[in-house]
Order: sequence, then C-alpha cells, then structure tokens
Amino acid sequence: MHFVTAKGILSSKNGMNLYRGCSHGCIYCDSRSKCYHMEHAFEDIEVKENAIALLEHSLTHKRKKCMISTGSMTDPYIPLEMELGNVRKALQLILEHGFGFTVITKSDRILRDIDLLQKINEKTKCVVQMTLTTYDEDLCRKIEPNVCTTQARVTALKKLHDAGIPTVVWLSPILPFINDTEENISGILKMCAAAKVHGIICFGMGLTLREGNREYFYSQLDRLFPGLKEKYIRAYGNQYVIDSPNANRLMYLFHQTCEKNNILHNNEQIFQYLQTFEEKETEKQLSIWDY
Repeated sequence: MHFVTAKGILSSKNGMNLYRGCSHGCIYCDSRSKCYHMEHAFEDIEVKENAIALLEHSLTHKRKKCMISTGSMTDPYIPLEMELGNVRKALQLILEHGFGFTVITKSDRILRDIDLLQKINEKTKCVVQMTLTTYDEDLCRKIEPNVCTTQARVTALKKLHDAGIPTVVWLSPILPFINDTEENISGILKMCAAAKVHGIICFGMGLTLREGNREYFYSQLDRLFPGLKEKYIRAYGNQYVIDSPNANRLMYLFHQTCEKNNILHNNEQIFQYLQTFEEKETEKQLSIWDY
C-alpha cells in the first residue's frame, strides 16, 4: 500500500472511495481499465490518508441530508480495511451526522460493521449491495480468488436481513462460455430469494471489456481456461459490450424468477431507491420535540 493526500472525498453524486486499487483478484474487474488513470499497480492499494477528515468536513457543511455511497470503483472491504478501519470510521461519521448510506461489496467482512449499519438504518436508511456472479463455489474461487465465496456472501445477506438492513444484489458480470448457464442463474436467484433481498440489479447477461481490463481478463483466461481467449476474440473482437449467446433466454429467466419471488428487478426503480434519502418517523418526531 501507499498513502496520498486527497483534495476531496465526495463526488458530485455523494460517492466516495477511501481506497484505490483492490486485492480481490477478480479476473473481469472493470476498474483495471486505463480510462480510470490509475498510475500505480492495481494491487498496490492507494490509501487517502486524509479521507476521514475530508469526510467530516463535507458532512458538517452539507446543507441537505442525502445518501452517501461507496464501493463503485474499489471494494471497501478489502483485507487492508481490517487493519486501517477507515470504512468503520466513515460509518461512525455518517451515523453521527444523520446521513444515509449504501455500499457495494463482495466481502462478508462487512459483518464487522453490522452494528453501525443497523444504527444508520434505524435513523435513516442503509442499504447493502452485494455482487454475486456464480452459484458454483469452485468456479467462484477461480474467477474471484481472493474474496469470500458466494455462499459466504449469501450468509452475510441473510444476517443483514435479519438485522433489518435491506439488501440489493448485483447479478454481474455473466461471462460468456463460463457462467452463462440456466443452472447458474437459477442457482443465484434461488439464493437471493432465500436471503429475501429487496432487489437485483442486472444490466444484461454479459460483461464489458476495454483497454486495461481486457488484457488482464485475457491473460487470466489463458491461465484458467486454455483456448477460451481465442474463442472470445473470434466471437467479439474488440467489442466493449460482450453479450452471452444465451442472453435473451437468461434475461427472461431472470425477470420471471424475480416476479415469482416478489424481488424488485427494474434497474431504474432500484437506483431511485438507493439514491433516495429517508428520515424515519421516530427521528421526525424527535426533531419536533427538540424545537
């Protein structure tokens, strides 16, 4: 790891990244793309040493409460977080200042902070988003080697639900010729139903590849699935959006299964839910008495 001094911490849409880079080793990671201008080795985690001070300043001076988000570029629950604790410090500030929170992760390390997540959700709204890609545990260990397996993530989703914290799953990416099967999609959806997730985000059955992440992905295909890189090149060339040949059938299965299990599956509605700040009735009543 290495430290940098950041100029700011919140984006215009109130997203934050406490770290840059990741050690999960997922073979398809879009964050490796050159367009993000990461000027250091991806596994050499960049730590924003003044992030917590910047966040406190931003929350103190915001005129209107909102949802604060993290995890769009770097999974915040990398192993280094268990040593530095910056996410937990951020959660404490978000709770103290009365903001909502949502996070995207692949790690059951999030359960370390279930107490703070629960307290935020009692005051406002806290939503945990978890990425699931494969029902097969052995395949999961191949394509996402340094993070907990799908079953551990689903167990975390169940524990979060039991704590009253709403959850959303990202069904992404679906890799052609690897996990684009009815068995895989059905298996993941069955897990989601058992975990009582609020919604599932799915932009289609496929993945995106561009300069930077394409080269890494292909090198991992050579290592893990010999001969598959050539099949990708023949089928897709240098396309950005890589759709599974089974995309239509799998999307139909996805929507039908979500309907059957009363799981929200409209991306626009889910994002609106994630972005909408809510103040719980008890907080409203307390604020009236305070005056």
